[in-house]
Amino acid sequence: MIRFRVRAALSALLLMLAAIAAHPAGAADPVRLAEGQILRGRFVQERVLKGFDTPLKSEGRFLLAPGRGLVWRVEKPFGITTVMNPAGLMQEVRGSETMRLSAAKLPFMSRMYTMLGGALTGDWSALDGAFAVARDSGPSGWSLRLTPLKADDPAMPIRRIEVRGNRFVETVDIVKPDGDSDRLTFLDQALSTAAPDPDEEQLLGGLKAP
Repeated sequence: MIRFRVRAALSALLLMLAAIAAHPAGAADPVRLAEGQILRGRFVQERVLKGFDTPLKSEGRFLLAPGRGLVWRVEKPFGITTVMNPAGLMQEVRGSETMRLSAAKLPFMSRMYTMLGGALTGDWSALDGAFAVARDSGPSGWSLRLTPLKADDPAMPIRRIEVRGNRFVETVDIVKPDGDSDRLTFLDQALSTAAPDPDEEQLLGGLKAP
């Protein structure tokens, strides 16, 4: 049950990592949030699972605040909010907390969050130590493929991640070893220097290390 409920959060974290790791077309430097900036946007997630004839679709919004955490809000088909930061993961449904896991219980996610934090500050060593990174670019945009260096590592539940975009990430495909996959499409993304909204501040501040 826990594994199923954290899948959306894992996808979100991997997508944010891919977004920061990717090179936009024509840019000399990777996309990276500056100090004090936050990244907002909407997403559509289509999950392909064995035994289901059609993908499971969800939609929502996200907020990434460097050094503070990630807020991932699924709005359709039902509302669920996931918050992640170095302390761990917390989920809420209709304002009531339904799950809280420390980083110690989520070693893979903790590792991914560490990689995200390193990429945001320009430290690529953690990412390069876990993935083979292949980039390509052309007139229509750029693409990125992340392949785990240790595909047989049970703590790495990813076969590959494929990312495409222009200024921002537009689509991400995450393929799992069991054949399941997720496609996320990102919309209306924007960088801002405005502070998170009061409810976002409460969510980010409510997940703290013990």
